[in-house]
Amino acid sequence: MEGWPDFRLAAANLTIGRGGQALASGLSFVLERGQALLVTGPNGAGKSTLLRTLAGLLSAIEGRISVTGTGLESGTPAGLCAHYLGHADGLKGALTVQENLQFWAAMLGGRGPQPDIAGALACVGLSHVADFPAGYLSAGQKRRIALARLLVAERPLWLLDEPATALDAASQDRLAAMMQTHRARGGVIIAATHAPLGLEDARELRLSERAGALA
Repeated sequence: MEGWPDFRLAAANLTIGRGGQALASGLSFVLERGQALLVTGPNGAGKSTLLRTLAGLLSAIEGRISVTGTGLESGTPAGLCAHYLGHADGLKGALTVQENLQFWAAMLGGRGPQPDIAGALACVGLSHVADFPAGYLSAGQKRRIALARLLVAERPLWLLDEPATALDAASQDRLAAMMQTHRARGGVIIAATHAPLGLEDARELRLSERAGALA
């Protein structure tokens, strides 16, 4: 099974925040191939801000984030190795489901292999809506299409912000299977969550309003 045999993400003494206001400081962790980290804590503690900082959408106030692995040049930003799945599903309602995934595959996959859009839709149980405009889908279906985006362009780091939002029990099982497969291939997952995600062996980084403690 191809994948990422030696991917590694390290964060050293991060201070994160928004608008110049620090939300959490002293955040340090290292994740090797196949590992997962759950980011927990109360609303406003900085869970989403941490994911957005790792994705390169926000700048860290202090500290350093680095990634290493086969094929990565020294100094490669973590965001270039990552899929970021935020609260918004990132779908254009007027485009079909297939067109949405083709767009994201082109944006995120660069010149990689031809994306397996049919396989991604099958994985989330939505093969039958490939030609539907995304705007016609239910909230749960839109979330599943957003999850399918993780599969149409391969990247070793998944940054997931409340990924189980709007998912029924069967879809949560599909998500758990996707994450298990990704980790088996050497991928790394960091997920902000208030609910269990089926990652029993994951480490936990619990944020308060001032700092994080890694368990």
